[in-house]
Amino acid sequence: MPPMPTTPGSDLALYVHWPYCARICPYCDFNVVRDRGRVEEQAALVEAILADMAAQAALTGPRRLASIFFGGGTPSLMAPEAVAAVIDRARTLFPPRGAIEITLEANPTDAEAARFAALAGAGVNRLSMGVQALDDTALAFLGRNHSADEARRAVAVAARAFPRLSIDLIYARPDQTVADWRAELAGAIDMGFEHVSPYQLTIEPTTAFGRAVARGAWTPPDEDRSAALYETTQAVLEAAGFDAYEVSNHARGTAARSAHNLHVWRGGDYLGLGPGAHGRLTLQGARTATVAHRGIGAYVAGVAAETPWSERETQSDRDAAEEKVLLGLRTVEGVALDALTMLGRTADAEPLAGLIADGFLAVEAGRVRATAAGRPVLDGVLRALLV
Repeated sequence: MPPMPTTPGSDLALYVHWPYCARICPYCDFNVVRDRGRVEEQAALVEAILADMAAQAALTGPRRLASIFFGGGTPSLMAPEAVAAVIDRARTLFPPRGAIEITLEANPTDAEAARFAALAGAGVNRLSMGVQALDDTALAFLGRNHSADEARRAVAVAARAFPRLSIDLIYARPDQTVADWRAELAGAIDMGFEHVSPYQLTIEPTTAFGRAVARGAWTPPDEDRSAALYETTQAVLEAAGFDAYEVSNHARGTAARSAHNLHVWRGGDYLGLGPGAHGRLTLQGARTATVAHRGIGAYVAGVAAETPWSERETQSDRDAAEEKVLLGLRTVEGVALDALTMLGRTADAEPLAGLIADGFLAVEAGRVRATAAGRPVLDGVLRALLV
């Protein structure tokens, strides 16, 4: 075997997409399908993911494993032995430098909590729990298949099985008050999570919520209420010792940050495995964007035919720099000014100069970052910067 590369840039992460869900939530626009006991299909998908990983390893050459993230969908519905097979294959193909973060997303139902010990035994060491709300009325509105009490029980089980826990919460729900949200955040903090990902409810037109809003069935909070809820999020979590190291991610200390997500936001290479999974690879010296076939059957057949990707695009230097800016400015560390220079943006000319003067961006030690004023309106800042 040729010597393994030793530079940090050679490390490679894995994203594994498991598309099955017990129920499709009305706000979700991810690539998901109902579980409904598709045992044979799921077994074929696991084999395809393993084969796809080996084929991509042949393309990348010797690399070191940085992290693994099982997303979806609901990967806590995966058989623990399937999770173990993916982890073991990844470690064999991409020997890690040492201990790595292995995250799996989970729903907090009693049925899935019964699998937590086995998933930990398979090698998962960080659980990201899609609790979404700690109020039964809100959970019913969000189409969740668990109650608040069931979520609390699942968290207690998870805390015994995993050394690291993260919670996802959705805010800016209709009629949600600042006081209600403050209490909900406090409840999540009291559960002992080291990482909190609070997401503002986004209405996508192709979802059940999108159709409901379009016909006037309900109305999302207005801009002022949404802003108040955002400010409450920052204040409550900061007071509890969490730092907002990314727009929608808060960690209680540097060690609690998601290593996998940071690897992606910093522009590291990662394999996308599973139906519809996106990847970013350096192939023959060029940054390459990949997208797997979206349909489960199409993906399995594509892997068998050695054509797992529906899209493969070699990025230009400009495209790669723009993506680096889009991702990097979401983080507290920002992005190197050189990436913006590649796009023809300099600190003494518009539009960057104006965004700095208006207090939305700041430049320090050769890096550009979003300020406290810029983070809540980052999408608009990025449009102004890159259009």
